[in-house]
Amino acid sequence: MDIKVERLNADELKKRGVEGWPIWTKGVARFPWSYDSTEECFILEGDVTVETREGQKVSFGEGDFVTFPEGLSCTWDIKKPVRKHYSFR
Repeated sequence: MDIKVERLNADELKKRGVEGWPIWTKGVARFPWSYDSTEECFILEGDVTVETREGQKVSFGEGDFVTFPEGLSCTWDIKKPVRKHYSFR
């Protein structure tokens, strides 16, 4: 179960309707999280490292488009407050 981090251009973000997605914010924190469905998100601000149960560490920040697969369990480590558009499917 891999976390996918991409850089999408403005046209691709528009095609996916990212600007219409809700926004989630969180300050500096460390917490466990599990995904019941696939989440796609576009990071507007922040610096985050997510570590999976298997020990995979993935870092992302402003401008990254991140996909978290359904069934993933991980720990979020937010180093700089995060603000993101998100959508579950």
